[in-house]
Amino acid sequence: MRTLLHAGLLMAALATFPAHAATDSAPAVNAESGQGRAEAAGTGLLGLPGPAATLTTLEGERIDLGAYYGKKPVYLKFWATWCVPCREQMPGFEADYEALGDRMAIIAVNTGFNDKPATVRDFRQKMGLRMPVAVDDGSLAAALNLRVTPQHVVIGRDGRILYVGHLADDKLHQALRAALAEGESAAGIAAAPGHPQEASYKPGDILPGLTTSITTGQAFPVGGPSRDGKPRAVLFFSPWCESYLATSRPAMAAACRQAREVASSLADQGQAHWLGVASGLWASAKDLADYQANPKTAVPSGLPLTLDADGHLFRAFGVREVPSLAIIDAKGRITRILGPEEITLATAQRTVAQAR
Repeated sequence: MRTLLHAGLLMAALATFPAHAATDSAPAVNAESGQGRAEAAGTGLLGLPGPAATLTTLEGERIDLGAYYGKKPVYLKFWATWCVPCREQMPGFEADYEALGDRMAIIAVNTGFNDKPATVRDFRQKMGLRMPVAVDDGSLAAALNLRVTPQHVVIGRDGRILYVGHLADDKLHQALRAALAEGESAAGIAAAPGHPQEASYKPGDILPGLTTSITTGQAFPVGGPSRDGKPRAVLFFSPWCESYLATSRPAMAAACRQAREVASSLADQGQAHWLGVASGLWASAKDLADYQANPKTAVPSGLPLTLDADGHLFRAFGVREVPSLAIIDAKGRITRILGPEEITLATAQRTVAQAR
């Protein structure tokens, strides 16, 4: 009954929303809110061709997004099982699929960030989802500038990106209406190339001369030979992990806290060059500054921080969960990447010592 009611309300909304909402009377969106971050992420995407990307569902079915362009609109929702607003929006999203799925390709795209396929399957079963569910490897998120969860992306029948947002609100429904209103004869355009293929490195590989800028503006050489013969230790983390996940994923939050404490303890010992790499998902430069200013999470000067806004460092190391710790020897070779359950003081000390 709830699904039918939602579907009825949705169709009524799609039928009555004006084709173009007045923008001069619309309230300003808080830039730090989920909607503000999503809209900022979509600024450079609107009007551009949707990406040429192929997703694989939990059942192994391959979905070629480019095959829809020129035929039907596409509605993608990036989400995660640990994301509270994602869970809150999911019943309505499923109802949207049931109401519009015959006229629009609707796909739930799990970010694959701190989520495993088994966890996603369990969530789908618990929620009774019938829509296609795929787990991204990070490439579609990069192509569509993922910054928050959920992040909605609506692509018109002609293959152009119409809307990027966070809330399941009137703006989203207006975008769905606009996408459905495009005539059957809407000519499709060539899909944009997917996110460029990037090199990804694993233990045993030599890193090239990767360099990043830390929060002070100084350059930090992540790859290449070490000038002083010391190894490097790179901690991948999220500024919100310890606080946001404390209730929904306490074990994950505890792992993030322990990793920070381990890194802080070892960073000032001078046995390695340490770097903290913050994920750009749900994190801005301001968020990272607030994290460092908070006495509960501040790290020592021996552990400089950088914001991986576009995720290129996470992708370079193949990191899909936080916390993770990569150890690089003096020659620039990755010796080991420790996962959340492996980052203990003893293991980190031993791994750093072995890389010297």
